[in-house]
Amino acid sequence: MGRAFEFRKGRKMKRWAAMAKTFTRIGKDIVMAVKEGGPNPEANSRLRAVIQNAKAANMPKDNVERAIKNATNKDTANYKEILFEGYAPHGIAILIETASDNNNRTVANIRSYFNKCNGTMGTQGSVEFMFDHTCNFRIPKEGLDAEELELELIDFGAEEVFEDEDGILIYAPFNSFGTIQKELENRNIEILSSGFERIPQITKKLSASEVADVEKLIEKIEEDDDVMNVYHTMEENEEA
Repeated sequence: MGRAFEFRKGRKMKRWAAMAKTFTRIGKDIVMAVKEGGPNPEANSRLRAVIQNAKAANMPKDNVERAIKNATNKDTANYKEILFEGYAPHGIAILIETASDNNNRTVANIRSYFNKCNGTMGTQGSVEFMFDHTCNFRIPKEGLDAEELELELIDFGAEEVFEDEDGILIYAPFNSFGTIQKELENRNIEILSSGFERIPQITKKLSASEVADVEKLIEKIEEDDDVMNVYHTMEENEEA
């Protein structure tokens, strides 16, 4: 298996699953998708993808429809996606995706977390190059063969296709998202969920006490309402 498979396995650790912000993140995604491409999912591929993710997360349909309606209101906050970079203790690179309606607040908060946890906030581009920006799709495995599908989707940008207990996972470079989404829809293959991730090119193994230092910073960052995702170069320990 490739790096996407190993990365996904690590991300499924209990600590990541404990993040109870899924509906908040999806709500912001809906606002950004509607502001960008309008409220009609048929004409807005980004909104279609967010609605699929909402369904996969068991977000009530009424909540989704209300969020779409609210997003069309000109008074609704317009979230801006901002990327933050830096280093945790022990040389671990940290990449933080945020969606904020107040950049000054978000910058101040993120900087304070790094300062309080002996980290260093970096400049733009200081660690982003250490991560591959990827897109992913989860589809049902019934009636499909992952190996055969991988061969068929290579021409559309797919790099890794594998099966796990959640279905068949397709990973590709970030800019292949629209091409693969369209091909899956053309084939009438149901997309259960989709998204984007940043996979570290190299990871670093730390001792238990060093891991605790890094975890302290990551957990503080994850608790922030403006934070959507946190990625790092620390080697994940499945038994942690």
